[in-house]
Amino acid sequence: MTMKIAMPHPEQALPGRDEAMAVPERHYVNGQPMRPPYPDGMALAMFGMGCFWGAERCFWALPGVYLTMVGYSAGFTPNPSYREVCSGMTGHNEVVQLLFDPQQLDYRQLLITFWLSHDPTQGMRQGNDIGTQYRSGIYTFSAQQQAEAEASRAHYQGRLDGAGKGAISTEIQSAGPFYFAEEYHQQYLAKNPAGYCGLGGTGVAWE
Repeated sequence: MTMKIAMPHPEQALPGRDEAMAVPERHYVNGQPMRPPYPDGMALAMFGMGCFWGAERCFWALPGVYLTMVGYSAGFTPNPSYREVCSGMTGHNEVVQLLFDPQQLDYRQLLITFWLSHDPTQGMRQGNDIGTQYRSGIYTFSAQQQAEAEASRAHYQGRLDGAGKGAISTEIQSAGPFYFAEEYHQQYLAKNPAGYCGLGGTGVAWE
């Protein structure tokens, strides 16, 4: 367990592979193509908030979200498998990456959904899920996203302080490579409605 809750050094990470993961042709929920090219004008966002099955479900029904996909990011190993990520030796987080239309959906609303849908104070875990791949993270694609993410963290920390909750452990950093997770993970809770989610918020409102 010690290795699973401590990030490996890059030189310790598993080697991975050159081959990308096979993914379904279309999104199980909305039918959009899973691979590029995507429509012009879409923006990217990426979040880690525990088990990516539940994280993805938090976003796919939001108006303005074009596509959601789950995978691995913020680590070292290229094209890792789920088994390798769960070993704690890739450094990756389980993430949901989404394409959204900024003309219909403000990034701030995505951030609010992120903060209220999990407990960002738990470090290398989320509920009963323990390990580096379950850490809370916001991975940004622009300086504006970075600034908005940091401002939202400060705001929500104030709300948590007022409620006697702990310190936020969420990492906020520029997005690195995104590697698709295996096909069965994509839109898992739409395919398995009674499946495990693992997410739970703090119970503290945004405002």
